Amino acid sequence: MDGRRRSLLRAGALLPAAAALPSLPAAGAARYAGPMQIPATTVAPDVLARDEGYWATVASHFDITDEVNHLENGYWGAMGRETLASYQRHTAEVNRGNAWYGRHAFPAQYMAVHRQVADMLGVGADEIALTRGATEAMLALIGGYNRLAAGDQVLYADIDYDSMINAMRWLQQRRGVQVERIALPAVPTHQQILQAYDDAFARLPHLKLVLLTQVSHRHGLVLPVAEIAERARARGIDVIVDAAHGFGQIDYAVPDLKADFVGINLHKWIGAPVGVGAMYVRKGRVADLDPYMGETDDGRVGSRVHTGTVNFAAYLALPEAIALHQRIGAANKQARLRYLRERWTVPARQMAHIDVLSSPDPALASALASFRLRGHTSVEENQALQKRLLDEHRIFTTHRDGLDSGACVRVTPSVFTRPAQMDALVQALAALG
Repeated sequence: MDGRRRSLLRAGALLPAAAALPSLPAAGAARYAGPMQIPATTVAPDVLARDEGYWATVASHFDITDEVNHLENGYWGAMGRETLASYQRHTAEVNRGNAWYGRHAFPAQYMAVHRQVADMLGVGADEIALTRGATEAMLALIGGYNRLAAGDQVLYADIDYDSMINAMRWLQQRRGVQVERIALPAVPTHQQILQAYDDAFARLPHLKLVLLTQVSHRHGLVLPVAEIAERARARGIDVIVDAAHGFGQIDYAVPDLKADFVGINLHKWIGAPVGVGAMYVRKGRVADLDPYMGETDDGRVGSRVHTGTVNFAAYLALPEAIALHQRIGAANKQARLRYLRERWTVPARQMAHIDVLSSPDPALASALASFRLRGHTSVEENQALQKRLLDEHRIFTTHRDGLDSGACVRVTPSVFTRPAQMDALVQALAALG
């Protein structure tokens, strides 16, 4: 795709959605009867989190399999019905118009969507480029970061995503740097996290770049990114933030992270079609990234990543995804997801045979949380545990490895998940003893 097309679409109103799912409490859903839109509310998020009528209406915007108790919503986030309809409509439009559409109508629509995404992120339109996901954004940021010289040091942690870890290691070949690693406690306190990074900063005198994962895909730990970033900046250290699991389920704007380089997913917690993300580079920092493999250095963020021909319809459906996300509200989503997480983690912590890898500190915990049978830390044991939950209880989860403390099974609810589904998990965990 040429340079003029690199920055997304027209705003779209929510389309009428289908009726509430049969499994949802009919009486509760009836309280919000009428046009299928999320009702405006001034109820405090922590109170609204327990209003099953409200969340039944939210759930009615999604069509999710009932073959299993679906508690693996961290892979990607399901599209709402409105977004799916938009995606299908635009797919047909793009297919019919073909290159005429792609060269004539799409560029202006793409730029409009690009501006809408920037507004949602709380940044300038000239500070982002749209990507196919956080991984593409992060690899471009890590690989393109050019303020490194032979002998400098870079740092990552055991909680980081595998692809980003590989990219940090690759910097040894690309830039001649020394790659360093730290491991955090399985369930760290806020002070333990800060101390781990402070200690690393103190012992690595040539440290120039740190990878920070806002929400770990392994067990849902939320790093105090802004605090770490400010401590790093005081020492002349840059941070690149992986916000793949952060934006959309936590209530914040990207500048709140106090980081100059951030990779973002829009197909996880915003509910865009699969294959949509963004790369943020704070104004004034573009020159610290190399242009992507020979791209013309025109000073744009878009010249630092090259996606090629995009899935047109996926980007064009973003306004509907954003509209649904904003109608629910990030603070409301965060509170609901916290409620669903605590619905299973609190009782699970009382089970002698279960280790819960989720902080009791709300500031350090997300929708994602993991567990394992006490003393069972191997990958094979947790693969078997995941299979047992599915075979015996029809509960679908996923196993994760890579933590120094051992492998685990991850549980991830979404905004359409019902408390009864979390209660079923609790019963299943009790039966594992």
